[in-house]
Order: sequence, then C-alpha cells, then structure tokens
Amino acid sequence: MTKLLFFVLLGVAAVAWFKSRGGPRRDLGKSKPSEVEDMVRCQVCGINLPRSEAILGRGRIYCCDEHRRQDQG
Repeated sequence: MTKLLFFVLLGVAAVAWFKSRGGPRRDLGKSKPSEVEDMVRCQVCGINLPRSEAILGRGRIYCCDEHRRQDQG
C-alpha cells in the first residue's frame, strides 16, 4: 500500500513540476481578438466571410471572383 501511495505522490509531483516550468503556453480561447471585423454574406452561395476578404461588384458582395462573374453575366 505504501508503494502505491509513493508512486501516486511521485506522479502528482511530476505533473506539478512540468506545469510550473516556463516556456510557451497554449492559452487557446483566452486571448482577446486584436480587432473585431464585420461579417458579410456572399450573394451567390450565402457563405459568411470577413468584410476584408469579400469581393465587391456592382454594390453586391461575393466570396470569390468566380461568384462575382457568375452573378453578373
């Protein structure tokens, strides 16, 4: 029984030691986005995309040049 307790404590100590070490940390989802951007919808397929990636044509919004050409001609 004491051997089992010893190995459990050794494991807990090892995990604590690895967590306390420095180095790169992956804090996914905890960082704030640097800039919030409006989302727009493609007039052909309906996909939502950031306004900066959208293609404009005759006052309408598209996700790619192919959809712009498809809608206009």
